[in-house]
Amino acid sequence: DSLLQIGDISEEERRAIDDASARTGAETVLEEAALRLSGLTNSASLVVTQTREAPLRHIDFVATGPGESLVVLVFEDGRIENRVIKTPPGLPAGSLISAGNYLSSRVRGRTLAEAIERIRLEIESRQAQLDELTTKLVEEGVAVFSGAGEPTLIVRGQGRLLDEATDQDLERVRMLFDDLERKKEVIDLLGAAKGGEGVKIFIGSENRLFSLSGSSVIVAPYRDKSRKIVGVLGVIGPTRVNYAKVIPIVDYTAEAVSRMLK
Repeated sequence: DSLLQIGDISEEERRAIDDASARTGAETVLEEAALRLSGLTNSASLVVTQTREAPLRHIDFVATGPGESLVVLVFEDGRIENRVIKTPPGLPAGSLISAGNYLSSRVRGRTLAEAIERIRLEIESRQAQLDELTTKLVEEGVAVFSGAGEPTLIVRGQGRLLDEATDQDLERVRMLFDDLERKKEVIDLLGAAKGGEGVKIFIGSENRLFSLSGSSVIVAPYRDKSRKIVGVLGVIGPTRVNYAKVIPIVDYTAEAVSRMLK
């Protein structure tokens, strides 16, 4: 067997990736990176979004209309997330302020998961010392963000797999689409790429998830400003994919996203 000869990435491909990585906001950068990866490799792209490890700065409640308020999370790294919750009609402004003050005092300097755990323990043990209405607001605010720290899967360019498929490939592509619907299993598989440096390749016959569709996954981890691995990106396609072309593109995209997240 001959060793795989890895090609180099062209200047045009570098510019395309750098342009995608220069967008504002982590979510936008990852979406653009997924689209660009798919286009440059003519495959479907996969991105496991970063987990929310940054500590929180504060939480605010903002009334947006009758029976509705916005819960705003501000992280130490400047990222802001918000969710809409339902509130009782005629809710006093003081209750929103009290709920925000209580949560901010508990979350400051903690990750979202740590903050949620502490707040739930206080409420369950009745240590929160809040009135009933404010307690309800706090519980709603915690509930709406409970899943926000979990990694999510972005898949783009599935149609490219159909474009490249022969008649004999169509059934395999259909099975691959079914595989990609099992998002938790895909995230768990790609999580294995967080354990090391550089590009990893998962051959369909070597992993249970993609064995029936006979697909290969080529992924690389990306990092935050502290050089901690916070996510994975790459492409998925048939095992006959042009590895020499795809590997350097995946590797460079991971580096570009990491630079932006600094």
